[in-house]
Amino acid sequence: MKIIISENDKILGKKAAGHISESLNSAVEKKGSARVIFSTGASQFSMFEALLGEDIPWQKIEFFHLDEYIGIDQNHPASFIRYLKERFTDKIKSGFKAVHFADTSVGAENIMARLGKEISREPVDLGVIGIGENAHIAFNDPPADFDCEEPFKIVNLDLACRKQQLGEGWFKTLEDGP
Repeated sequence: MKIIISENDKILGKKAAGHISESLNSAVEKKGSARVIFSTGASQFSMFEALLGEDIPWQKIEFFHLDEYIGIDQNHPASFIRYLKERFTDKIKSGFKAVHFADTSVGAENIMARLGKEISREPVDLGVIGIGENAHIAFNDPPADFDCEEPFKIVNLDLACRKQQLGEGWFKTLEDGP
């Protein structure tokens, strides 16, 4: 992990995008393609915006989406699939080698099995994740379960995590959230 402290989110987003670009371009140069996992959150808005301006051969990048709410339709304002499409994937003109969304509309168990099989096929070159206010990573609230071996799992959000989702504006009330 590399920790970078910046003056504001725009500067930090640009620095993160530069690091992501270097990592993905290096993997493509070495292997001919790259695999990346992206989680979502308000803290990543500036990074995704800056990433659109980077010179990356996206058509050689396999994109994995890490987190999504169960029972939230893709048209819901809190849908992270919607978030990714509006802010990033739909803006990449060249397209990707592949995009794997965590689309829970096909059933949470089904998508976890499908994504788990696909992501385990070969090593992932880069994980771009955020750390939540309560130190959660992709909604895995502390304390961490280091014995889990499945790449995707269902988690129940604790109160601190649910309050963060409310505070970021994903839901109108705490009861509206998952």
